[in-house]
Amino acid sequence: MFQGFPPEAVEFLRALKKNNRRDWFQPRKEQFDTHVRAPMEQLVEAVNAELLKFAPDHITDPKKAIYRIYRDTRFSADKTPYKTHIGAIFPRRSLEKHSSAGFYFHLEPEHIGIASGLYQPGPDELRQVRQWLQEHHELFRKTAKKTEKLMGKLQGESLTRTPKGFDSAHPADGLVRMKSWLFWVELKPELAETPQMLKELIQRFRAAAPVVEMLNQPLRPRRAAVASE
Repeated sequence: MFQGFPPEAVEFLRALKKNNRRDWFQPRKEQFDTHVRAPMEQLVEAVNAELLKFAPDHITDPKKAIYRIYRDTRFSADKTPYKTHIGAIFPRRSLEKHSSAGFYFHLEPEHIGIASGLYQPGPDELRQVRQWLQEHHELFRKTAKKTEKLMGKLQGESLTRTPKGFDSAHPADGLVRMKSWLFWVELKPELAETPQMLKELIQRFRAAAPVVEMLNQPLRPRRAAVASE
């Protein structure tokens, strides 16, 4: 059972935010590995053990789940080399990591962020999900409503107009216009130092699991067809 991050974890991330430079980080990399990365791996293992009970297809190897601390600065005006949070993602096995619905959380000095859903999928996946939502919007809204009790309102950037090929008068129009369908909630960072963090994560992942499964439903047949070609 995960007992929590050590106090040094948030302290390190807070210091990194003030000293986001290679000459500061490199001499302290061992501190990062010990106080931040290692407990994060333990937490991911604990999350996996719980996912086995309600979302087994989202169990993810910690080495693949945990994001690198190094930022990709190639196309960014912000050239700071390191992220000031540590995060992990649990996509659905056999689907593309960033084009399918899944679970995510991160720790940063200001909060614990928890997300579930589908974030900015590719054009093909976007069209398939929109078509599915148009046909099943009532069930989707009913299921999402239950998730909102723990995860807040369903959110995601939307188009100003109905996308081509869809009916603006259809009752699913609001859902169809969306480009992402996700839940996001922030918790106090103090929870990270207690076993309660795992409990809070799992409560919210479990609540969002039916919505995640629905968003992945239109993507699975296509992936299976591609694999068989």
